Amino acid sequence: MTIKYLKKAPLHSRSDDTKTQQIVRDILHDIENGGDEKALEYASKFDKYEGEVILSKSAIEAAAELVPEKMKQDIEFAHSNVERFARAQKSTVANFETEVVPGLIAGQKAIPVNAAGCYIPGGRYSHIASAIMTVTTAKVAGCENIIACSPPRPVVGVAPAIIYAAHICGADKILAMGGVQGIAAMTFGLFGLPKANILVGPGNQFVAEAKRMLFGRVGIDMIAGPTDSLILADETADPMIVAVDLVGQAEHGYNSPVWLVTDDQALAEKVMELVPGLIEDLPDTNRENAFAAWRDYAEVILCDNREEMAKTSDDYAPEHLTVQAADLDWWLENLSCYGSLFLGEETTVAFGDKASGTNHVLPTSGAANYTGGLSVHKYMKIVTWQRATREGARPIAEATARISRLEGMEGHARTADVRLAKFFPDEKFDLTANG
Repeated sequence: MTIKYLKKAPLHSRSDDTKTQQIVRDILHDIENGGDEKALEYASKFDKYEGEVILSKSAIEAAAELVPEKMKQDIEFAHSNVERFARAQKSTVANFETEVVPGLIAGQKAIPVNAAGCYIPGGRYSHIASAIMTVTTAKVAGCENIIACSPPRPVVGVAPAIIYAAHICGADKILAMGGVQGIAAMTFGLFGLPKANILVGPGNQFVAEAKRMLFGRVGIDMIAGPTDSLILADETADPMIVAVDLVGQAEHGYNSPVWLVTDDQALAEKVMELVPGLIEDLPDTNRENAFAAWRDYAEVILCDNREEMAKTSDDYAPEHLTVQAADLDWWLENLSCYGSLFLGEETTVAFGDKASGTNHVLPTSGAANYTGGLSVHKYMKIVTWQRATREGARPIAEATARISRLEGMEGHARTADVRLAKFFPDEKFDLTANG
């Protein structure tokens, strides 16, 4: 396979691991030992907010009054779509039982975790959609306690639209606290909250590192890095739409990679010509992020054919994968490594990010090689059970005893022996390792 880089990224996404890890480790240690008081101390330092921590009913109602009616309708529309898709996802996991051998029945049961902690970014951008994505799926999964956590802004508090979205999507408690201290509060069960069984939702490198460090004590959706997006485009693609889509994803942050993979050099060159002007036209913060991301992390890759394009895309395993090319069914059939796939110019990553129904919490940094994104399934434990008659237990016990002895696990073997002796006292069994 021969590919040509028309634009090669000088940098690759990576966090300042050592510094970030030490900061996060210290904060988690302090809060675990200092409890509510220490969490409030960090909230005052980082959030510069000293209002209600657990939002009251009246505070939620007051926030709702500040949300324009059209915005409420948009939030409710997005919530409805995400809920509908999540219910369809849930229907794919079924409880079942099957008779493995005569007299032994084994089964599967899906059980939602009790408490879900949903982190909703609210710093540089107010991630209203993250409230919809995380809280709705937890509600559909059947979690009994759903905590929505979002960083408040000085004096103002949590963005009213985030509060409204979290509330209508089913959050039981809304925590006005950001960063590591918010993650810690949900994990350790501070402020009267239930201890979270799982932590979900996007966040900055400190939030991501806190989730990583706490993984094991609690479940997490995934270990996250900077968001990334790849577009596959051929000669049928519109260069302007491709360029706008790349810029739209680059605005996430200075280290958010965007990649264009194509077999049409003319298209690639036109896109590269258009991107700088589109970036320049963005608002200040968005422009700074997109400029740095395009300069330092973006790549434009020229391939010989669509097969090579698909292979290149799978090698990158992007979080978001867009196809603007002919024969969309072929791409759907042949692509295998992505967080979420957007087929045709009639859809775009932003649709999935905000309102179409699929979840926007997705695997980054190549994790799409081994996992998908957030879904109702992330909140559910797939457990197994079994029940046997005495006759059904007989062949299982015999095999278990012999396999256990061959492994050197005599204690295991004897748990089978004792049952055979009790259930079939008049029979003799060869339960030796070489039996």
